[in-house]
Amino acid sequence: MTWKHGHFHWNELMTRDAERAKNFYAKTIGWSFESMQADGGTYWVASLEGQPVAGIFDLSDPKFLGVPESWMAYLAVDDVDARVKVAVAAGAALMRPIFDVPHVGRIAILSEPGGAGIGWITPTS
Repeated sequence: MTWKHGHFHWNELMTRDAERAKNFYAKTIGWSFESMQADGGTYWVASLEGQPVAGIFDLSDPKFLGVPESWMAYLAVDDVDARVKVAVAAGAALMRPIFDVPHVGRIAILSEPGGAGIGWITPTS
């Protein structure tokens, strides 16, 4: 998958009922799913015609108690650490420490000045 700085790169559904979501999107859109372990739980990669299109993140762990169910979009950025410093200086808040996902990339979860959540990712090649 190729990526460009500043373009939307990935979307994931954050839900407390991954099975319900998988069934819904399989029936209505035609997605299929493959599981992988991430952040102490199961992450589901949705595919269409053999291509990954989105993810489903399970929020059922108590550490996500205050996180609402929603879709999270991720923007590709050239250097997530440097860009987060600029974003925080411009009024964003880092919602959790920047982290790495092996074979995926380096990720930051931000709340932009208006309060909307956004993920930034420097994808692995």
